[in-house]
Amino acid sequence: MREWWIHVGLICIPLVAVYLNIPPPQLSPALQKWHSAGDFFQFRGREVFYRESYGALGTSDVVVLLHGFPTSSYDWNKIWEPLTQRFHRVIALDFLGFGFSEKPRPHRYSIFEQASVVEALAAHLGLINQRVNVISHDYGDTVALELLYRNHQNRSGHLTFNSLCLSNGGLFPETHHPRLLQTVLKDSSFLAPVLTRLTNYIIFQKGIGDVFGPYTQPTDAEFWDMWTGLRYNDGNLVMDSILQYINQRLKHRDRWVGVLTSTIVPLHMIYGPLDPVNPHPQFIRLYQQLVQRSTVTVLDEHISHYPQLEDPTGFLNAYFNFIHSF
Repeated sequence: MREWWIHVGLICIPLVAVYLNIPPPQLSPALQKWHSAGDFFQFRGREVFYRESYGALGTSDVVVLLHGFPTSSYDWNKIWEPLTQRFHRVIALDFLGFGFSEKPRPHRYSIFEQASVVEALAAHLGLINQRVNVISHDYGDTVALELLYRNHQNRSGHLTFNSLCLSNGGLFPETHHPRLLQTVLKDSSFLAPVLTRLTNYIIFQKGIGDVFGPYTQPTDAEFWDMWTGLRYNDGNLVMDSILQYINQRLKHRDRWVGVLTSTIVPLHMIYGPLDPVNPHPQFIRLYQQLVQRSTVTVLDEHISHYPQLEDPTGFLNAYFNFIHSF
């Protein structure tokens, strides 16, 4: 019996070693096109990816797009062109640790740092003194609230909001239900380094698929593009550090929920009600109770956590109705 286990170990060790050294997947033509259309700027010595398009003439309106976890600016690809037809400038970035941006490790990722990344990009693009519209999703919602807080405090270099549109983010810790793997990664200092290395495409696809609706699942190519973006620059190895944002939301709830409930900036929520992370009706009821100045669009009942990808037409219609209402 002892010899049997030795043989199994001798076989498994090289297989695990090979698996851990599998190179990241190559960029698909679609991702390569997105990458080629973008650029980089330096934030505290780190390379941060962003994409900017100039669109509508006769207006100076700017929209900045803030993506969610664990994906990237490519989340906005299905609504990018329609936005360029409405706005003069459309801007998106990959947060530090995401997508094509640098993914330092070890590193203490935080919502506060990501907000500073956005402010640095705004300064880089000459937008500090211009009012901007912000669309955010998931993780990006909390970054947007920190930016809004700094705006209200009139901090040096703050982003000046013209409007804010949120979507399916865990704004309230009491109605937020992270996935099991997320909980383990953020709370287990012992297991996290092992799990981040052992997470593969099959595990990733299952986790992401669970937060899409059954009728709005990504295609195989779209799943693969999400995985490629995560694996780029070994992003899978920093997931546990990034996931500390869940704990930060709880610790700084009063700061971020406080500014959300007190701001006079025009607010809108676009919500996919099948979302298992921010479930219906608890999430939207609490939002409407606490954020009474905000307007709300609840999309079709089969739309889940990624409304801009699952229902881009519905998302855009809701957003344009909001943006034309003030």
